[in-house]
Amino acid sequence: MLDDTDRKIINGLQGGFPLSERPYAEAAASLGLEEDELIGRIAALRETSVLSRFGPMFDAAKMGGAFCLCAMAVPEARFEEVAEAVNKYDQVAHNYERAHALNMWFVLASDAAEDIEATAESITRDTGLEVLLMPKLEEYFIGLKVDA
Repeated sequence: MLDDTDRKIINGLQGGFPLSERPYAEAAASLGLEEDELIGRIAALRETSVLSRFGPMFDAAKMGGAFCLCAMAVPEARFEEVAEAVNKYDQVAHNYERAHALNMWFVLASDAAEDIEATAESITRDTGLEVLLMPKLEEYFIGLKVDA
């Protein structure tokens, strides 16, 4: 269960994090917390999977790299095994399950466009399942903020 402080942290840190010598201290102060408490609570939220990740979101394409939405049709009995195999790649930005024939979706991000296809081929070899690449045709920005 989330308490009021956890909710304050989740709601308060979406959409920005200080860029300073001591960003956690600065973020903690803005939330009325001590630096160690903020770090500990973020770690606990990650350990309990309340937060799947905590970190920056980079626009790989603007930095000269590439990213691609990918999907796979994974047999239900193998879902956890395949998720583990896919998630071992540093290029996998995030991975989620959908109630659809294509039930595993993830984003590959890389320093170079050619690495996207090579990583997808490697995942296919590792899992024996085809990775469908869905490159971006047009970009839309929709801000996402979730209230805890």
